[in-house]
Amino acid sequence: MKTVITAKSNDLKASFDLRFGRGAYFCVYNSDNGEVSFIENLSANAQGGAGTKTAEKMVELGITKVISGDFGPKAKDLLNQFKIQMVILQDEDKTIQDIIDMIS
Repeated sequence: MKTVITAKSNDLKASFDLRFGRGAYFCVYNSDNGEVSFIENLSANAQGGAGTKTAEKMVELGITKVISGDFGPKAKDLLNQFKIQMVILQDEDKTIQDIIDMIS
């Protein structure tokens, strides 16, 4: 199962980013094999539609769960349509490693 965690930078010590569509990076955690990778969010600085573009990226990557601080209504609709679970976490003091430890 692939989970995305929104991150402020591209390493395990990075802070959790509360923003979904405008988050800087996505940490992709594969719980089947423990593999972790980071992808830059190319939609973070989009003029509009960042949440929708980011949700489309989740579908493209085959993500089953997203952990972030907030999801806009259009992003929620698209993620629901593709049965991608959304987990809202409001603790921006957590690192990406802290969150992986919580879910693994």
